[in-house]
Amino acid sequence: MNDSALIERIAARGDGVTADGRHVAGAVPGDHVLADGTLVPGPNRAEPVCRHFGKCGGCQLQHVSEATLADFVQGRVVGALEGQQVAAGEVLPALLSPPQSRRRAALTALKIGRQIALGFNAAQSNQIVDMRMCPLLVPELFALVAPIRALLDGIAPQRRPVKVKLQMLDQGAEVVLEGVRAEGLDAAMALQDFAGDHALARLAIDQGDGLETVWQPEPPTAHFGAIGVEVPPFAFLQATAAGQAALVEAVRDAIGDAGAVADLFAGVGTFALSVQAGRKVYAAEGARDAIAALTGAANRARALVATEHRDLFRRPLVPAELNRFGAVILDPPRAGAEEQVKQIAASSVPAIAYVSCNPASFARDAKLLLQGGYRLDWVRPVGQFRWSTHVELAGRFSR
Repeated sequence: MNDSALIERIAARGDGVTADGRHVAGAVPGDHVLADGTLVPGPNRAEPVCRHFGKCGGCQLQHVSEATLADFVQGRVVGALEGQQVAAGEVLPALLSPPQSRRRAALTALKIGRQIALGFNAAQSNQIVDMRMCPLLVPELFALVAPIRALLDGIAPQRRPVKVKLQMLDQGAEVVLEGVRAEGLDAAMALQDFAGDHALARLAIDQGDGLETVWQPEPPTAHFGAIGVEVPPFAFLQATAAGQAALVEAVRDAIGDAGAVADLFAGVGTFALSVQAGRKVYAAEGARDAIAALTGAANRARALVATEHRDLFRRPLVPAELNRFGAVILDPPRAGAEEQVKQIAASSVPAIAYVSCNPASFARDAKLLLQGGYRLDWVRPVGQFRWSTHVELAGRFSR
């Protein structure tokens, strides 16, 4: 094709990129860009499945074929490692969560007059895209969107955003509303009726004075393996069941048959409780409510899980502590765990399972581990946030 450039890859923010580095919005590998800027579609495109695509910021890549989406997820990990000159023994194929599998979401609502918009923000904007369909959310959560919109008519302040947090738990859906004004008997009854009508696991509101649980028939739980955890309101859980299963499997493969394992940044116990059978686990977490939930679950199950409330950024485990373990599980926030990784790099721990929601910080930390004598055996990319540029992964390091 004369006077055209081939789109070769997708950049981190979702733009197509040519060989000479030009970024083209909405382009897909295999497309061609003509000299006048016209985009000629190639074979790797897909028809977007949502009416809001292109405006809603929840998805960036619905126009990309399944195979190309998987290549993008894998490529993000490869590119991050190459950027830090980190060699991996193997980068495994990406695992993608299916449509309608997102069991956790934070939406925004805004009331102007009698109109209430509720949904994700538009891309790179604070404008709210009023959600009328969503191929991401599990059906049980999407079914709550219209009723929540009606509920907010009576408790949302004018022209002030309300944060709407949704999550599926064992007993049903959890709804957390932040920034509402639920004053008086009518508002209280409306909240109770809403929670009962929709069989919620929990309904909590924040009117500016902290979170108040207004409906909770029984302690809501999430299960990891056979152990149920009584989770705090909107506790951090993996976004999809498929994504959680992929990451847990990768962690199990990485730690092997280690008899004593440290789970650092353990949260409410996603990994500690999933792998505890037949071994001793030490779990450390800086969030007090999360580690309290994990402690309670481990005690009720009589699991061999020792817990500690510990800020691993300020007080990381040092080599003398780390050397007691046959493997370490590491699942830090997006910024990574530089101080803790430095201590691990100086230790003699045989194996590390590193779970990350940011390929860039993972690659930076991986470089420190390699400098300390570890090798990166394999990496498993996980596309848990389908049609998004957000990429997660798990990797195994060994000495």
